[in-house]
Amino acid sequence: MSSNSSPSLHAVKIVSLGEVLWDLFPDGNRFGGAAANFACHAALNGGQVTMLSAVGMDERGEEALRILRGLGIETSSIQRTANAATGTVGVTVDASGKPSFVIHADAAWDCIDWTTGTESIIAGADAVYFGTLGQRCIQSRETIRRALEIARTSRVRRILDVNLRPPYFDNAMILESVSLASVLKLSDEEFPLVAMACRIESDSNQEDALRSLLVRFGLELVAMTRGAEGALLISAVETIDHPGIPTVVCDTVGAGDAFTAAMVMGLCSGAPLEAIARNACTVASATCEYAGAIPFHLVR
Repeated sequence: MSSNSSPSLHAVKIVSLGEVLWDLFPDGNRFGGAAANFACHAALNGGQVTMLSAVGMDERGEEALRILRGLGIETSSIQRTANAATGTVGVTVDASGKPSFVIHADAAWDCIDWTTGTESIIAGADAVYFGTLGQRCIQSRETIRRALEIARTSRVRRILDVNLRPPYFDNAMILESVSLASVLKLSDEEFPLVAMACRIESDSNQEDALRSLLVRFGLELVAMTRGAEGALLISAVETIDHPGIPTVVCDTVGAGDAFTAAMVMGLCSGAPLEAIARNACTVASATCEYAGAIPFHLVR
C-alpha cells in the first residue's frame, strides 16, 4: 500500500528491517534491538507488523520469536542461521537512567539474506523502517537497501531512525541512509553527526538546520527527540515544538523506538502533526517508566 492511499480504512502495514537481539543488563537479559523494539511498539499501537531479520539456532532466538509472535508480529521473514548466534549487547545504565552499550560482533542479524516473497511484502506495506546499526555488515546492508529501493519505487514511506552506535557508522553510511529515507527521526545527541555527514550547518538555529535537511533530501518529515525536553517535528508546512511529558524514569532504553513507532502509526493513519507529536512524546515517556524497551508484562 503506497503512502498516497487511505490506510486509515484498514490496518496499517509496517515492515521493520534490522536487528533482533538481547540486551544483557547487570540484573538480567532483556529482549531488544531498535528494529525489534520498533516492531513491538508498532504492534502495540495497532499496526500489522512484519519483521525482516535473522536469529540463531539457539534458545535466545527461540525466545525472541516467541515474544514477537506474542505481540502478533509476523515472523515468517525472520531467518534462522546456524552460522551465527542471536545478537547480544552489553548494557549499563547510569544514575539518570541513560544506557551505554557494547554491541557484540558476528550476530545473526548481520546475515539477513534476500528471500523469495520479500519484494511483495515490501511493496504491500504502508511504511518500512530501517536504521544504521542493521547495516553494519555488507550482507544485511545489501538486503536492507534492496528492500528500500523497492519501497521507493512503490511509493512506500521509508522511515530512518539513525540510532548511531559507535563504531558502526561513518559519514558515508549516514548520508546514504538519509538519501534512502522519506522520513527521518534522530535525537538531539545525533543531530550534529547527521548534520556533518549531510553537509548541513549545525551551528545555526536547530530548526533551520532540520528544515534544510528536509528540503535537501526531499523528506516528508524530520523529527528530533530531545529526551526530557520533548521533540521537534518539521514538515514542509508545519513546525511542532512539543514539550516533554514529566515521568519517573526507570530507564530510557527503547524510548526513542517507542516514539518512532507512535509517530509512524500516526503518519500512516493521517493524524494531524500536533496529535502525532503529542502521542509520540506520551508513549516515549511511558516507556521510561519500566525496565527495558518493551512492557514484558503485556506479552508474558
